[in-house]
Amino acid sequence: MKPETAAKKLGILLDATPEEFREGVVTRDELAKLQADPPEWLETLRREGPHPRTVVAAKLGISNSGLARGGVTEPLTSAEIKSLLEAPPQWLVQERATQAAVRQEKIRVADRDKERAARWAAEGRTSGGGGGGAGV
Repeated sequence: MKPETAAKKLGILLDATPEEFREGVVTRDELAKLQADPPEWLETLRREGPHPRTVVAAKLGISNSGLARGGVTEPLTSAEIKSLLEAPPQWLVQERATQAAVRQEKIRVADRDKERAARWAAEGRTSGGGGGGAGV
C-alpha cells in the first residue's frame, strides 16, 4: 500500500515519518508488524506528534469540522494539544459543548429506536417497509 494509506492506518502524520517510510511501499505484513511491535520512531511520533487532524480532533474531543471552525489548519503536537486543553480558548469550549450535544442526541435517537423496535416486536410488527399504500 501507499505510504499515505499506511500512515493513515497507523494514525500518524506522513510528513513526520522517516524518509524510507515515505518513499517506500508498505505491505500488509509490514503494517501488521508496525502495529504489533512499533519501532522507536513510531512510538515517539504517536506520543509526541505532530498529529494528523483526526487525531488532534479526537484528543480535543471535537470534530474535524470543529477544528476548521476554530482555525486549526496545521498539525499539532501533544504539547500543543495539552496546552489547549489546560487553557481552552472560547472556540474549543464551544466545540466541545457542540460535540457533547451531538453525542447526547445520538444516544437519544438510539434509545428511541430501541423502544420502537421493542414495541413493534411486542405488537408483532416488523420495522421494514409497508404501510397502507396506493395500489391501483
